[in-house]
Amino acid sequence: MGATSSIAGKSSVHDFTVKDSRGKDVDLSVYKGKVLLIVNVASKCGLTNSNYTQLTELYRKYRDKGFEILAFPCNQFLNQEPGPVEETVQFVCERFSAEYPIFAKVKVNGKDSEPLFEYLKANAGGFMGSAIKWNFTKFLISKKGKVIRRIGSRTEPSTIEADIQKALEEP
Repeated sequence: MGATSSIAGKSSVHDFTVKDSRGKDVDLSVYKGKVLLIVNVASKCGLTNSNYTQLTELYRKYRDKGFEILAFPCNQFLNQEPGPVEETVQFVCERFSAEYPIFAKVKVNGKDSEPLFEYLKANAGGFMGSAIKWNFTKFLISKKGKVIRRIGSRTEPSTIEADIQKALEEP
């Protein structure tokens, strides 16, 4: 399934269905009207502690205002998410008190990449092309399911708080 066929006819992230950490389908239309931060995550990355800590802080601060974080474990970058998704969920929930959803493990690049990430990349290219370069690439999504911006791995989540606030104020 290539990028073109996987995103044809999709006009927002709300048009996608993904798998949760238990393998059940989740229709992303359930997030209509919410601001989303979609992130490819990894448990054994040098960016893990700062990103998960700040993601949890942002989620606690804005979830009651219509903000959701959707975390997608990915093992494509130096084998930094090697175990089963159940280990990832346990790690994130116990160590970082995460309360936002952790989805099934995905590929974010290549021919087998998750269609949602193909859509995200097609609608917000990166500094050096559309491929995702590392763990903790973040995509800020409007209440209408449109990509507002792509945030690189090295940009800490706390630095985009003003963008989140602005998106939450939009109708």
